[in-house]
Parts: sequence; structure tokens; C-alpha cells
Amino acid sequence: MRRLGRGPHRGRRGRSAIGTLVDRASRYALLVHLPADRTAEATRDALTSVLGGLPESLRLTLTWDQGLEMACHGQIAPLLREGVFFAHPASPWQRGTNENTNGLLRQYFPKRTDLSVHTPADLQAVQDRLNNRPRKTLGWRTPADVLRDVLSS
Repeated sequence: MRRLGRGPHRGRRGRSAIGTLVDRASRYALLVHLPADRTAEATRDALTSVLGGLPESLRLTLTWDQGLEMACHGQIAPLLREGVFFAHPASPWQRGTNENTNGLLRQYFPKRTDLSVHTPADLQAVQDRLNNRPRKTLGWRTPADVLRDVLSS
């Protein structure tokens, strides 16, 4: 999670979301449960909980899109060594790893799905599948293997 990309994977009518935190180097993904709303306060609370559980060495930066759900970014930034950065509007290529991960999530949560019906356990199961899936870009290693190597060194 040294450099995280983050973005919402929005559900039906934008009412529900799954927050995604993705380490750009290992492709390791954390799925953040946002079942009821994606207000700035709900997003802040969910991200603070997840980020607070990570070792400090994995919390370097967070690259965000321009969504309103990041209005409380100043309260999240202290958890990160180098703070929060914002991608330019309409520039998804600046968050490429996160966009790719959101595409992978659509295999499990298709567009226009009501994401609020999924439990944290559902998200954990998908997260485990994504992180234990070999990736060509990682030399056919899994994100979990790459992250484990980073943590052990």
C-alpha cells in the first residue's frame, strides 16, 4: 500500500459503493464497505478504519479522484506519510491501477448492481479472490505474494 490508488465502485443509481484501496506496486486490493451512503463522513470513517489497521510502512500516499466523498481528506491525510493527492478531472489514466481493479470488480459486482446488499464478508471473499489471482504484470505472481515479500524484507 505504499502508494495507494482509491476510488469508488458505484452501485445502482450511485447510492451505494465499494471503496477500493489498491497498492500500485503489488496490485494488492482492499475493499471498503460503504453500504448505505458515500458521504464524505462515511468515506472518511471507513477509510480511517482500514488505513489505521495497516502498518505505517504501507501508508505512503493516496491518489484520489475528484469526487465529493473526499471532502474530509484533511482528516485522512495524517494517516499517510506523504498525504493525499488528487488526479486531474476526467483523467482516469492517472489512477490506472485503481481503474483496472474496478474493472476486475465488475466481474463480481456488475454495473447497476445494488451494492448495499453485499456484506463485509462478501467483500472479503472477493478481495481474497483478487489478491490470490496470478497477474501477468507481476510475472504470474499473486498480489498477496508480492505484498508478503515486501512486508518480510
